[in-house]
Amino acid sequence: MKVLLVHNRYRTSAPSGEDAAVDNERRMLERNGVQVALFDRCNDDIVDTGLIAKSTIALNTIWSQSSRSELRALLQQIRPDIVHVHNTFAMLSPSIYGPCREAGIPVVQTLHNFRFFCPSALFLRDGKPCEACVDSSLLQSIRYRCYRGSRSATTTLAAMLTVHRALGTYRGIDRYIALTKFARSKAIRAGLPEWKVVVKANFLPDPPPPGRGSGNYVVYVGRLLEGKGTETLIRAWRGLPDVPLRIVGDGALRESLEALARREARNVEFCGRLPREAVLRTIADARLLVIPSDCYEGFPMVVAEAFACGTPILASNIGSLAELVHEGETGATFPAGDASALAAAVRRLLANEAGLAAMRLRARASFEAELTEGRNLDSLMQIYQDLIRSPRRRPAAQPA
Repeated sequence: MKVLLVHNRYRTSAPSGEDAAVDNERRMLERNGVQVALFDRCNDDIVDTGLIAKSTIALNTIWSQSSRSELRALLQQIRPDIVHVHNTFAMLSPSIYGPCREAGIPVVQTLHNFRFFCPSALFLRDGKPCEACVDSSLLQSIRYRCYRGSRSATTTLAAMLTVHRALGTYRGIDRYIALTKFARSKAIRAGLPEWKVVVKANFLPDPPPPGRGSGNYVVYVGRLLEGKGTETLIRAWRGLPDVPLRIVGDGALRESLEALARREARNVEFCGRLPREAVLRTIADARLLVIPSDCYEGFPMVVAEAFACGTPILASNIGSLAELVHEGETGATFPAGDASALAAAVRRLLANEAGLAAMRLRARASFEAELTEGRNLDSLMQIYQDLIRSPRRRPAAQPA
């Protein structure tokens, strides 16, 4: 089998779990005898200074003729069995779907986020979930400047979606992969054909051995950005002065979070970005990992990492997180944005050593059952083979 992977990578200054998931999937395919070709770009190459440059970026985001032409030539050269698209923003553009349909090659699209329905890609506004663009129209995103607080940038993304919906571009996608059942339900609600959307989770290759949680601290691993609930996390630590908290990661909110911690909390250590091995060791030694998000997450890689390490997760009960963390089995949940409830849940969990030990075993078992490379390969190859046999046929079975 020959697969062409299409992906527009994010800036290296803002490491993305999506880029890591794509790399994991590529290496998995290659290790298992699949011929993999790449058609990719990186947003590091964007030059966005000056009016002309910004105008060019906006036009290319909506329609990149160069990407379309280059992909058409590549398809003719390598003749893949499947084209698997991960991300087209901002340099590739949705114009790349057309040549695949013209060549009669089935297209799989992984939905790593909600950009097909929401210009911000997050269903997030003012730090809270928002689905106004689904409930009303994409004009709502322009009204609220949902992408980076910029009306012009948001207008570009809204125009991209509007133009390609009108052109029927997305009809060239034969199967969508959602990362969770929750994400699948949102995609269907937003208008995707139910039979085209299947569920396949992320996975973790080369998992570490399970840890023992002997570090006597709680850990957060992730970017420090709006919607991640990190302010709620810091405020929760006002009531947990005797519990060490390590925050691994970086982002735009780091400075303000450090200031908040100095004013209102104790025992909070900001570790910054760490190498993968150090991150996994930190998770394995933690008694508990917290994911306090206020927004709908996709499938955070840290979930797979924590379960591989046998570390229970305390997560906000919102979106996919409520699906991924099983209450009382692999962790616990609390109401999103409720710092008091978060603090109370931490105390309750840490006070039950036997319960935490049992959760550690079940977390690792959950990883082995659902999030390994072998399980993921089987699922992905089934999707590919179904499409090669008949791209427009409905799958035999749908997720519940």
